[in-house]
Amino acid sequence: MSIPLLEYKPSSQNQRVAGYEVPSEDTPWIYRLEDCTEPSDNQELIWAAYRQVFSEHEILKFYRQEQLESQLKNRAITVRDFIRGLAKSASFRRLVVETNSNYRLVDIALKRLLGRASYNKDEEIAWSIKIATLGWGGFVDALIDSEEYQQNFGDTTVPYQRRRFKDRPFNLVTPRYADYWRDKEETERYKSGAISNFFDMARSLNIRTVTPQPVSTANISIPDTSRKEKSTTPVSINPSASFPVRL
Repeated sequence: MSIPLLEYKPSSQNQRVAGYEVPSEDTPWIYRLEDCTEPSDNQELIWAAYRQVFSEHEILKFYRQEQLESQLKNRAITVRDFIRGLAKSASFRRLVVETNSNYRLVDIALKRLLGRASYNKDEEIAWSIKIATLGWGGFVDALIDSEEYQQNFGDTTVPYQRRRFKDRPFNLVTPRYADYWRDKEETERYKSGAISNFFDMARSLNIRTVTPQPVSTANISIPDTSRKEKSTTPVSINPSASFPVRL
């Protein structure tokens, strides 16, 4: 029996309030499947989905889900299913899910899949319980099948940050793992406090013993580099000099 989502009060955020901003370069570009009339349009939509879900602006071959791409190009799946497949892929699990806590995963998923930040800590706690009970895949399904996702993006639109009119976009400020994980990785690189750690390090060194080889100089001929004839006549390069000029 799954635990129902805990109740929380949504706070007032930009995407919940009508705005009067004039469209500018900060306005997110919306990618829709119905606008794709050429193969290049399909490819741009696919890259936009990768940037949104993986938060990577240099797409590597490791991230590619070629089977999902092929199905989307053939209209066998919707954009919503493509986003679902990217978020539940083994690449995303390895890069993001395995390196973050449930609270951090909720914050990342809401920004990348619903296009907004979490309302408050209560919402993070409520969704983190969903991850604990349903697993990551069940949590992704709950977000993508939610009414909020359907109303804002439907089946054919790539999720985007809703009403971004200042600051940097979410997918540029949400690194793969949080600072606590980075600090943990850095701390584990060092061992301090016990003198035995130094001895362990010293014993782990592989020191090569070099045996000196005697070298005899009896058979080494040293060439004579001294000048046999020394001229005592002054030489000058000045043509007006009274002594011989070196040509």
